[in-house]
Amino acid sequence: MEENRPMDDDLQRIREERLRELEAGLLGDTGRVVEISDTTFQDTMKKHPFLVIDVWAEWCGPCRMVAPVIENLARDFAGRVTFGKCNVDLNPAIAASFSITAIPTLLFFANGMLIDRVVGALPEEAMRSRVMRAFETG
Repeated sequence: MEENRPMDDDLQRIREERLRELEAGLLGDTGRVVEISDTTFQDTMKKHPFLVIDVWAEWCGPCRMVAPVIENLARDFAGRVTFGKCNVDLNPAIAASFSITAIPTLLFFANGMLIDRVVGALPEEAMRSRVMRAFETG
């Protein structure tokens, strides 16, 4: 009977992987942070009615502190609010169109309209509160 244990473990692992793949296919991008660029910005806005964009740069220390918070919020608000990241150095048009002069900056959009902005690195609970207030979601 002990001989079957490794095969049983392998079968369970395969089942779990397949379930994750199926869930990922059904859920699409929900729960994941999407990359946003100058070229994908408009389509992303149309596809996601509630969107928070983290405008950041590689060299920005506070931006690196915000990144895991954005990932947590993306998971927590999956299916309700989409979170994206936009590298300001690679996407100057977005930065210019929203007059971004300091990073990190979070831009909050509802149905394509800018409804809020946060400049600087806030603690996770403060960001969570801003998201909930902006989109009236719990």
